[in-house]
Amino acid sequence: MKTIRVGSRESRLAVIQSEMVIDAIAAYDPQIRVELVTMKTTGDKILDRTLDKIGGKGLFVKELDAALLDGRVDITVHSSKDLPMQTDPRLPLVAFSKRADPRDVLVLPKGKDSIDFSKPIGCSSLRRQLQLRGIFPEAKLAPIRGNVLTRLDKLDAGEYSALVLAGAGLARLGLQERISRYFSTEEILPAAGQAILAVQAREDVDVSCLAGFDDGDGRDCLLAERAFVRALDGGCSSPVAAYATVCGDTICLKGMYVSSGGSVFYETVSGDRTQGEALGAALALEMRGKYQ
Repeated sequence: MKTIRVGSRESRLAVIQSEMVIDAIAAYDPQIRVELVTMKTTGDKILDRTLDKIGGKGLFVKELDAALLDGRVDITVHSSKDLPMQTDPRLPLVAFSKRADPRDVLVLPKGKDSIDFSKPIGCSSLRRQLQLRGIFPEAKLAPIRGNVLTRLDKLDAGEYSALVLAGAGLARLGLQERISRYFSTEEILPAAGQAILAVQAREDVDVSCLAGFDDGDGRDCLLAERAFVRALDGGCSSPVAAYATVCGDTICLKGMYVSSGGSVFYETVSGDRTQGEALGAALALEMRGKYQ
């Protein structure tokens, strides 16, 4: 019997997301035996500093990449927005989920129906912080680390007035009732890859079992968004954002660029969806040249 070992971070959300891939494999071929292998990554262990101070998003994949390379697992499952923009060429991204709701959301403490501006809004992402200042100019913003459930515990314990999180993660955890407000993608442009799962594998692994999981729209949007951020040398410490949609043969990409003086600019480009990566890179370079 063929066995596929799926590597995942050990958080509840990461396991749920990996189980989505496992279910797709089972639907493709019930005879395939699938094993889930969980591990704690460096990014999960160091919670007293923001990611830009300890090495960036690569700390969420370091141990998973090592497990792939030494054969302990065959594929790994990631939240696309947590992937570094440069990946190991020996470990290609091989499948992408259909995009869930990409919007960021506001979460209030249990029992509250408004923001107490005497306490900070918990938000580590510079992308979110810059855009939130335009929505809540009176708010204090403070970094927060940990998985979603850990952050919710800190919120409910009174450390923060609110949190801003990805709505897709809360939905996958079955915690939609905690959402107080959805921010439109016009209010807060999502992170590149937000609400899309990505599967990574060694080059020698047969990934035909992922045919039912892989989504062409998710793939094209993600690759265009990542190309935009990569062209700006962006990552978790860089306040950039990109969000693509597809309609038929056309892809539309909106990018956010922050000038050296801290001003935020948005521009949109559209074109043939097969040229999404080139469009993303070209938009990034154009905005950098225009708004330095």
